[in-house]
Amino acid sequence: MKKLFLALALAVVSVAAPGMSAQENDSFADIRHLIERYESPDRDEWQRPLEILAVLAIRDGEHVADIGAATGYLSERLSIEVGSGKVYAVDIDPRMIEYIEQRAGLQRAPIEAILAEPHDPKLPAGEIDLIVILNTWHHIDKRVRYLDKLRQSLSPSGRVAIIDFRRGELPVGPPPKEKLSRDKVVSEFAKAGWELRSESVALEYQYFLIFYPKSK
Repeated sequence: MKKLFLALALAVVSVAAPGMSAQENDSFADIRHLIERYESPDRDEWQRPLEILAVLAIRDGEHVADIGAATGYLSERLSIEVGSGKVYAVDIDPRMIEYIEQRAGLQRAPIEAILAEPHDPKLPAGEIDLIVILNTWHHIDKRVRYLDKLRQSLSPSGRVAIIDFRRGELPVGPPPKEKLSRDKVVSEFAKAGWELRSESVALEYQYFLIFYPKSK
């Protein structure tokens, strides 16, 4: 029965969810509905993954973490960019981790799925060159404390990219009351001892910020 269930889930088109992360899965009783919600055929039109990858400028051999990976929409694309490196697909939902591990086309990719905890991404210490948090930062509680965990996982040149939805009514993304403003995010990082070093306006509905610990 389990194999049939997974086969039905894996039959859904692979491309992840508009503005949601695995933290929202409690309202879904069936993983197929989760996947359908996370994977919308028109997502590329507004998420613009190629622009995201261009801004991130990932180098061959880098270790990259995708926090809030869900179905692996971004993880799959990152795995091509890292070349001889590695991608850590991090999520707190064991169903998403199982989906990533069995998703067609990812078994041979340089991807390791990690079942995290809400306050700990469970990343290896000192090994991560880039952490990408796509449409997920607003779901994390105690974010300033969470940044300490991220700092511990970074390599000497490591950085963190936050991509999340702008405030106000938008055709995609969560309700306005669930969003964090760009200035709020910058303020939280500054409080934790990080600095904003670059910012992209490549995305229509999301801010795109790249931070480094100030000691870097």
